[in-house]
Amino acid sequence: MTTVSPGGMGVFMKTYCIKRRQTLSTGLEHAWRFFSDPANLSLITPPWLNFTITSGVPDAIYPGLIISYRIRPIGGVAVPWVSEITHVQAPHYFVDEQRSGPYRFWHHQHHLKAARGGVDVLDIVHYRLPLGVIGMPVHAIWVHRRLDEIFRFRYHALERHFD
Repeated sequence: MTTVSPGGMGVFMKTYCIKRRQTLSTGLEHAWRFFSDPANLSLITPPWLNFTITSGVPDAIYPGLIISYRIRPIGGVAVPWVSEITHVQAPHYFVDEQRSGPYRFWHHQHHLKAARGGVDVLDIVHYRLPLGVIGMPVHAIWVHRRLDEIFRFRYHALERHFD
């Protein structure tokens, strides 16, 4: 399930929130190893984004890790994105934040919790678009739908990987 809700950040800017839950048929440590390895991002990103990591990455994340990559969200136009892993509490939680890229603000929390029959995964993303009031109709027409498609792809990719 994806929830997108606007939050207040003044008249000219909205902060949106996506919450996505999923239970995977695996153990907590196995799920953590998968999610904390930046190389696995390409496995859970839709092919139409042409996601490419452009920096070196270690086998596991750590606070302060900078990851550079490129996506092609619109008509093959390359968009660079730089993220920082700001918080890590293995094997339960980490946060990535956009340092530069297509959003004015991007804060993505990844929560993992042992559960009956597997691991509950909760993604919470807060984001803001650039362009002030122009960004709001762009969100309604295009961004909301694209993010839903990305998280839907991710959901099914994770189901295939872990089931």
